[in-house]
Amino acid sequence: MSAEQTSKSDPLADVVQLCKSGRRSAQQELYEACHQDVFGLMVRMVGRQDAADVTQQVFMQVFRKIDQFQGQSKFKTWLYRLAVNESLQHLRKNKRKQQVLVHDPLDERPSLARQREAKDVLEAALERLEPLLRSIFLLKESQGLSYREIAEATDIPEGTVGSRLNRARRQLREHLIELGWEQ
Repeated sequence: MSAEQTSKSDPLADVVQLCKSGRRSAQQELYEACHQDVFGLMVRMVGRQDAADVTQQVFMQVFRKIDQFQGQSKFKTWLYRLAVNESLQHLRKNKRKQQVLVHDPLDERPSLARQREAKDVLEAALERLEPLLRSIFLLKESQGLSYREIAEATDIPEGTVGSRLNRARRQLREHLIELGWEQ
């Protein structure tokens, strides 16, 4: 796909071009269009406690390196690559297991308590995955990226994405069972 074809199929292409020219309003628009997706990924990659800080780091990198974006892929694919790299760097720096935050139940209705418990079990199982496997899984299942986009975002071959995604799913299933998840 040429840069011209990508820019036509990428809804953020015009905003990115304005960012490259240094327009602050375009940077704000780009941030507003993308920060929720990046924050959601960071919550699952580094934990809620550090997600906001890492998200800010990601956008600092985006605006520092925006001139390096050539438009050969969708902007969000490039953004996710920066986000994954930043989260992996953060995890390496901290070298600690993220703790699952247990929610204080605001409402003790059984269905809400079960939903929270299921969410906590899922988050704990995700945290047990190796960070790169977790990022591949989340980019596919949470962000809806294609194998090709994940390959570009993680800098691994497209065929490897499939095998690692299968491994992530298998390990996630095993971790869920270990943690007492009930179908």
